[in-house]
Amino acid sequence: MMKPYFNLSCSVLLFFVFLGYSSHAQNIQVNAKLDKSSISMGDQTTLSLRAALPVKEKISFPALADTISSKIQIVKAGKTDTVSDPKNPGIQTITQRYIITSFDAGIQVIPAFSFQSGTQHFATASIPLEVAAVKVDTTKAIYDIKQPLAVSYSWMDWLKDHWLWVAGPLLLILVLAGVIYYLRKRPKKGPPTVVVPIVSPDQLALNKLQSIRDQKLWEHGHIKRYYSELSDVIREYLESRYQIKALEHTSEEIFLELRHKDMPQQQRANLRQMLNLADLVKFAKERPLNTENELSMEHAIGFVKQTKENPIKPENKAYRSHDE
Repeated sequence: MMKPYFNLSCSVLLFFVFLGYSSHAQNIQVNAKLDKSSISMGDQTTLSLRAALPVKEKISFPALADTISSKIQIVKAGKTDTVSDPKNPGIQTITQRYIITSFDAGIQVIPAFSFQSGTQHFATASIPLEVAAVKVDTTKAIYDIKQPLAVSYSWMDWLKDHWLWVAGPLLLILVLAGVIYYLRKRPKKGPPTVVVPIVSPDQLALNKLQSIRDQKLWEHGHIKRYYSELSDVIREYLESRYQIKALEHTSEEIFLELRHKDMPQQQRANLRQMLNLADLVKFAKERPLNTENELSMEHAIGFVKQTKENPIKPENKAYRSHDE
């Protein structure tokens, strides 16, 4: 009784193994193609070897050296290109290109190429390449090679060939002379004194944050722009306040550089919450709640106010003379 069941189990197992191999083979397709199937003798064409297979599968291309056959030579091997199928992202197409030529007239056959994936082999079809002989007019006599002709080359010919080299320096000299003349002849007036008020980094950041709040970006649906501008203002403030390259770093890199900086723990947590939420909105298309949008602005303003650098006031010291 056990033997029939054993034979049945083996048959079912072999069926599924064969089915797996068949499915694997159907998912892999290889082919070879010529850009031009007919060339003149000594002309070149491109041979493309392609394999379409699932992304997780691996395949070995045939190893080609300098020649494909005794009458077909490889001029140059190109790079291997891998392209995903836009209609089926699970399938990728790998292409290897070779520039080939032949100096033997007639129909030359490019043999089939063998690809290997695991224990299976996949072969392309052979391709004919027609090589046409160069036509020679045998009715004309053969002439000797003419000797090179001597050609006179005057300074005018040289000037025609190199006029840019002559005109460029002359034009530069004229421009410099004109600038010097203008600087010497213009009336000398002292430049007006412009007093630029010095704005502290914290006040500059607060002004920008207030401007963002007044625009009501997130209320009008511009959530991504709201968080982008909000995080840019905070990053600029971090660069001025803590001398770190916050605009060039990711949020995690900013937190690493700030780990040894003197900062209240609550403000450190608020900063992390705001920057992480901004990253989610910008890169993961997160849509925060209205309360989270307003809270991010409050955290940003509170962070600037609580971490601003206090100006150092000069100490007043009383000095006494030796006579007192």
